[in-house]
Amino acid sequence: MAERGSAAAKMPLPQTEASGPEPHRPQEPAEPHTPAQGARRASSEDAPGAGHEGSRPGLGTLRRAFSRASQRASVRAPRGDARLLRLSGRFLFGSLRRTPDNGPAGDQTGSTSEPGPACGRKGSSKAKEGVSRRSSTREGPAEAEGTSVADLISERQLLAAFEQLRHLETGLVAEKASCTFQQDPTGFARRAMDVCLHYDGLAAEIGAIVRETLGPDGVDAAALEELARVVRAEEEAHPEPPADGDFLRTPRRWRQYWEDAVRRSAEERVRQAGAGEAPGAADAAPDLARLLAELGALVRRDLQKVQREVHPAYAAAGFPAWEAYLRAFHGAVARRLQELAHDARGCEQLYVLLDWVANVYSSPDFLGSQDQALPSEPLPPLLAPEVWARLEDDYTSFLETKISSCFDGILQLEQSRWAAADAPDVLQGLYHTSLSFDVCMLVAEHVKAAGAISAELEATTLGICARALGLFLQKYEKAFLESGAVSEPNLCASINACQELRTHLLAKFPESFGELEKALGAAARAFQKQLLQGLQSAVQPLFRVLCTKAWLTQDLLQPLMDKVVAFSGLLEHMAPPLAQETLQEVHRYVVREYLEQALRPRERLRGADRRSGSQKMGLEAQAISSTFQGLGSEATWLGQAIPCVADILGETYKDDIGRHLETLIKSYPDIRRDHVLAILALRRLGRRRNQHFLRHAQALLRAAAKAGGSGAAGGRVLFEEIELSTSIDVLVTCI
Repeated sequence: MAERGSAAAKMPLPQTEASGPEPHRPQEPAEPHTPAQGARRASSEDAPGAGHEGSRPGLGTLRRAFSRASQRASVRAPRGDARLLRLSGRFLFGSLRRTPDNGPAGDQTGSTSEPGPACGRKGSSKAKEGVSRRSSTREGPAEAEGTSVADLISERQLLAAFEQLRHLETGLVAEKASCTFQQDPTGFARRAMDVCLHYDGLAAEIGAIVRETLGPDGVDAAALEELARVVRAEEEAHPEPPADGDFLRTPRRWRQYWEDAVRRSAEERVRQAGAGEAPGAADAAPDLARLLAELGALVRRDLQKVQREVHPAYAAAGFPAWEAYLRAFHGAVARRLQELAHDARGCEQLYVLLDWVANVYSSPDFLGSQDQALPSEPLPPLLAPEVWARLEDDYTSFLETKISSCFDGILQLEQSRWAAADAPDVLQGLYHTSLSFDVCMLVAEHVKAAGAISAELEATTLGICARALGLFLQKYEKAFLESGAVSEPNLCASINACQELRTHLLAKFPESFGELEKALGAAARAFQKQLLQGLQSAVQPLFRVLCTKAWLTQDLLQPLMDKVVAFSGLLEHMAPPLAQETLQEVHRYVVREYLEQALRPRERLRGADRRSGSQKMGLEAQAISSTFQGLGSEATWLGQAIPCVADILGETYKDDIGRHLETLIKSYPDIRRDHVLAILALRRLGRRRNQHFLRHAQALLRAAAKAGGSGAAGGRVLFEEIELSTSIDVLVTCI
C-alpha cells in the first residue's frame, strides 16, 4: 500500500482546460502534487506552511476559495447552504465504500468479487502499467488557464466553473469504472471530495445570487442568466440518478435548490415588513393596519420588480421565474398572516386582518399591471379554511358587543336631547329625529364592511343587527315613555322614526329584518297610543253631557270637534301612512265614545225629548262625519253607527225598528246581544215586542257569524270595545 502510494505520488499530473480533458497537454512549470501528497501535507503530522498550501490543486484550492468567500458566505449563505458541505462528504464516502461492481473500495490486493473489464483479481504488473498510463493522462486539479474553479465561482462565472467540475467528474467516474482508484483510494477520495465540495460551493453561490436579487443593489441580469444556464446544464448532465448509486453522477437538483432559495428570500423579505411591531395589544389596530400596509407595499414592489427585471433575465435562458416567485411570496405572506391571526385581538384588529386578506391582497390590481400569466395551478387560500372560520367567529363575537354598545350610544344621545327639551326638527314637513338615520347608518356601515369580506359574514352581521335593533326598540320605547319629555311633537317624531326604519331596513333587507315588522309596529302603536291618550284626556269630559236634557238645548259637540281639529294639525307632520291610521283612530274613538254615552245615558228621554234627541243625534252624526271627511279620514264605515241608533230612538212606526237593527248588525258584525238590549231599552217598547226584536237580532247575529263576520273583520272594531254595565232598565227590558 505504501509503495503504491509512493509510486502514485511521484507521477506528474497534466493540466486541464475548462472545456474538458486534454490527454497530452504539457505540464506547468510548477511542480504538481497528487491529491495523495496534498492530503499528507494537509495532515496534522506534516503541518504544511502557507506557501506550500497555495500550490496544491485539490483541497488547497478549495481552502483558498472558501477562505476567500468565508466573509461573504457568513453574511449571505443561509443555513441550508452549509448543510450541503456536510451532506456531500457523508454521501460521497457512502458511495466509495463499494466499487462499481459492488466490491470493497479499500481492497488493496486488487481483488474484487466480480472484477470489471480493466481489473484483475490479483493486480498483475500489466494492470499496473495500465494504471500508470492512465495516471499520466488523468484530469488534473480544479485549475484551468490559471483560474481555479473556486475563483470562477467567486467571480460568478458559474457556467465555466460547472464545465470544469463536469470535466473533473467525468475523469473520476472513468477512473472508478476502470478500478484505477484502487491504486490510490485516498487520493481519489480527496479529489472526489474536492469536486463535490466545489459543486456545493457553486450551489451556495446560486443561493447567494437569489438572495441578493431583491436587495437594494438592483438586479444583475447577467448573473441571473448565468444562474439559469448552469441549472439547465446540470440537469442535462445529470438527467437521472445512476443505477449504481454513484454520488458523483447523482443529480444535484439545483432547480429545487433554486426554488428553495427563492422561498427563503421571499420569507426574509416578508419578515422585514413591520419588524418589531407588536399588534397583539388591544389598542394596536392602527399598528396592525400599518404593518399590513407595509407588507402589502413590500410584496407589491418586489413582485413588480420580478415582473419587470427578474423574470425577463431568467426568461432569456428559458428559465421560468415568475410563478416560482409568486408562489414563494404567497406562501411567505400566508405564514406571516398565520402568526398575525394568532395574535389578533378585538373587533378592529380582526376586521383589519380579514379585510386585508379579502380586499387588498385578493384585489386584481394588487400587483398593478398584470403582464404575467396566472399560475398553472391555483394558489392555495392565503389562510386555511379553519383559520378563516375562526377569525370570522371571533369577529362576529366582538361585533355583537360592539353593535350593542353602539345602540346604547344612540339611546344616550336621544336621552340627552330629551333632557334638553329640544323640539324635534321639521324635515320636509315632517317631525324628524336623528334616531332612524343613526340606526340605518350603523346597520349599513357594518353590513357593507362584512359584505366586502364574504357573503356569509354579511348574512351573520345582518342577523346580529336585527337582534340588536329588536332589543334597542324595547329599551327606547320604555325610556322614552318614562321620560318627562313626552310631548306630542316628540311622539310624532318617534312614530316617524319607526316608519322610516320600516321603509328602509325592511325594504332593503326583508329576509333578515322581516321579524322586526312586529317590533316596529308595536313601538309605533305604543307611541300612537300615548299620543291618543293626550287627546282622550282632553275631550273625555265633553262626552259626559251628551244625551242629556241640557244637551238638547246646547251645542256641546263643537268644543269637542275643535279639539279634534287642533289635534289633526299634529298629523300633518306625521308620515302619511301613520298619520292616516292615527286620524282614523281618532275618528273611531269619537264615534265609539258618542255611542257609549248614548247607550249609557245619565237621563232617560221620553216623548218629545226622545224625538228631539233623535233629531239632534242625527245632526251631530252628520257633523262628525263631515268634520272627519274634511280632515281626510278614510274610515267611512263609521258613518252608519250613530244614525242607526238615532233612527231606532226616534222611530214612530215600531215595526221598522227591526229594519234599523238589521242595518246596524250587518254594518257592524262585532255588535253583541248586550248592545241590542241597551238600544231597545232606550224605547221602552214592552216585553213582547222587545223579545221579538231580540230574537230577530240574535238570528241576524248567528247568520253574520256563519258568513264569517267577526268583531275584527277587516280591522273594523267598534261595538266590541263598548263596555256596558247591567242596569235595572236593561234587566226590565229582558223580562
